[in-house]
Amino acid sequence: MLDPSQIRAITLDLDDTLWPIWPTIRRAEEVLLLWLKERAALTAQLFATADALRAIRLQVQQERPDLHHDLSAMRLESIRLALRQAGDDENLAMAAFEIFFAERQRVQLFDDAQPLLEFLAARWPVVAVTNGNADVHRVGIGQYFRDSFNVARTGYAKPDARIFHCAAQALGLPPSAILHVGDDAKLDVVAARDAGMHAVWLNRSGIDWPLTDQHPPMTVASLTQLQALLTA
Repeated sequence: MLDPSQIRAITLDLDDTLWPIWPTIRRAEEVLLLWLKERAALTAQLFATADALRAIRLQVQQERPDLHHDLSAMRLESIRLALRQAGDDENLAMAAFEIFFAERQRVQLFDDAQPLLEFLAARWPVVAVTNGNADVHRVGIGQYFRDSFNVARTGYAKPDARIFHCAAQALGLPPSAILHVGDDAKLDVVAARDAGMHAVWLNRSGIDWPLTDQHPPMTVASLTQLQALLTA
């Protein structure tokens, strides 16, 4: 059982924990396509749908495994490749990426996210640990976070324990004093436990614990339930 008195800091996943990620990505890709139609017509014609953009992103993922966990670098390189294949100016890639990235920060928080953030930040230092490329300040929730760690900053991605240890070091705490909360069974729960942290699984969809070789964690169906757990 989780003993809140043992917790001295919180680390949080972002995508699909505080907001749903795929509606955000779909909208960002739509905005990117509109921008390309105005400034890179050949690319917009060759990659006329979000599916086509994702296909070239998959190509980059296969050809550039070194970028696998750096989502910003992956997206930028896929835009550059699309421009090159279509015969447009590759120098447009960074401007196109900035259009995508700005829209990617316009997330719609789950209804229970901001109340939880207010609750947590009033009681513990809170740090983001994410494999995504959301910027908590551009999203508009930076006031709740002491710090934020992703692969672009650390060079490590979950489930690598070192990204969690970066957060612990920044907090000046042993991992055993930190609770990590996230929606992914492997990347959040098992990885955080392997790093020496406590972990709570946010299971909004009510699925069974999928990792039969790992004992089930403390589980909540919502961030409201997590708040109640930490109040008990």
